[in-house]
Amino acid sequence: MKDLHHYSRWPLTMFASALLLMGGIPSVEAANHREAPLTALDTKADITDWYAFVSYNDPSKVTMILNVDPLLEPSNGPNYFPFDPEVLYEMKVDNNFDADEDITLQFRFKTENRLPGVFTGFVGAGTGIVAPANSPNPVAAGTLIVPPAITALDGPGSEGLGLRQSYTVTLIKGKGANRQVIDLTNQQKLYAVPSNVGPRTMPNYQNLASQGIYDLGGGVSVFAGTVDDPFYIDLGATFDTFNFRAGASGVGVPGVFAENQNDAENQNFASDDVAGYNVNSIAIELPIAMLTQDGKQHSAGEALAVVGTYATTSRPRTKAYADKPGGKPKLANAYVQIQRMGNPLINEVLIGTGDKDRFSMSEPKDDAGFAGYVLDPLLARVVNAAYGGAVPIPTPPRVNPANPSFDLGPLVFYAAPICPGCSPSQRGPIADLLRLNTGIGPTALSARKRMAFLAGDTAGFPNGRRVSDDVTDIAAQAVVGVLNPAFNSFPNNRVADGVNTNDRSYQEVFPYVAFANSGRQSRHVDPGEAGCFDAVSLAVGSCPNN
Repeated sequence: MKDLHHYSRWPLTMFASALLLMGGIPSVEAANHREAPLTALDTKADITDWYAFVSYNDPSKVTMILNVDPLLEPSNGPNYFPFDPEVLYEMKVDNNFDADEDITLQFRFKTENRLPGVFTGFVGAGTGIVAPANSPNPVAAGTLIVPPAITALDGPGSEGLGLRQSYTVTLIKGKGANRQVIDLTNQQKLYAVPSNVGPRTMPNYQNLASQGIYDLGGGVSVFAGTVDDPFYIDLGATFDTFNFRAGASGVGVPGVFAENQNDAENQNFASDDVAGYNVNSIAIELPIAMLTQDGKQHSAGEALAVVGTYATTSRPRTKAYADKPGGKPKLANAYVQIQRMGNPLINEVLIGTGDKDRFSMSEPKDDAGFAGYVLDPLLARVVNAAYGGAVPIPTPPRVNPANPSFDLGPLVFYAAPICPGCSPSQRGPIADLLRLNTGIGPTALSARKRMAFLAGDTAGFPNGRRVSDDVTDIAAQAVVGVLNPAFNSFPNNRVADGVNTNDRSYQEVFPYVAFANSGRQSRHVDPGEAGCFDAVSLAVGSCPNN
């Protein structure tokens, strides 16, 4: 484990001086889309976000969502953005407090090229387009040139799906001799929903995407496909060395917002740079009893109600390309982990760049080796220094094994308030897990808060994570100490990026994310631009032309 002295090697004074010159407070990218050097080069294996929450319309179930492949431009054909058949996508659950998975859900994809002679992956229009009377030989007039519009994932109406992906779902329970492998696919053919090409090719995309929701039996539902990215953040300001917009702040200090702005639920004061982009999403809804240690539901005060979750992507350990052009490569049967994500905070905000790849490829149960980053977060010291002490921060260590409910402890231990029933023997090792108390029921839409736990809405982050939770602002405020009551005051509890809502309305039923943005009608919101993030657009629930 790193000790606290390793921070003395970091150039805090130089970084803080630069921030002072800018006059801006650094926020965070709480679930950024290229958080590690390795996944910046391997976007198909890059986990953008991980969600786990009690289903809104059924408190006996949990929904988990794994999003990968960031910042997908909806219009970027001709192949668009399929899942990678070489990647093993996994959702993992720890239910006995040891930070090691007890339940694993595996998703594997297979691609078929159904129209090998066509120049684009998806094609279709109306009832089909035939060759006109002046069609040159050897194609006779009346010959079908363009298939009918795509209205189905299989059978009639699917003829234009040139690149089609199917997938399997496998449940693994336990380890070693007691390991159970269960095929949840249940002999069904599961198809991933393709990207939304546009209204001519896919005239009723909402209906097409809905066909990608499958009932696997036993209370399990699954969906995979391209969707609107549910994440929202002012990415441009974040990466311009924390150059946040002074005009967005109600108090005139970039990154510190007035009370009415901080509490706003459906209004943005800065631009959402993820607006209009898609992402590839795998979602599954299943009974809570399938996840708990004893196969039962428990009340919020019982330790067994709490599970720790995370997601991973893995690739074959070796790959040998074929000598013949276009030939299939030879892949190893053994896999190596490329990325993992639990909390939308630890790797992105706290882990140093030099350790991000090692963290991504390691296991939560071994996170003691990264403990120094949580004991004394550099970002908190940057904020404190940049404002000459105007933003106070807690004294390290920020995690106290003797008192795991202190400050950042609930993010890395099984502890109150997420696990009020956990005893000292159940708090587990320090580990980056998104912990979810399945005994806390869902919050109704009318009472749901984007700031979740910090706003008294205990059904949201850091108790699991819903698609609408503003993890950027929650994580920013957590880093500067608001989980410690002594620091839950202005300006610490007003640190934010000014983006409070997504550009598209989420669904209130599974799979909860909005379906993909149209390629033909795609657009993005630029900094300072009215449109998708103004009050009028939010009132109608979607961007123009989407």
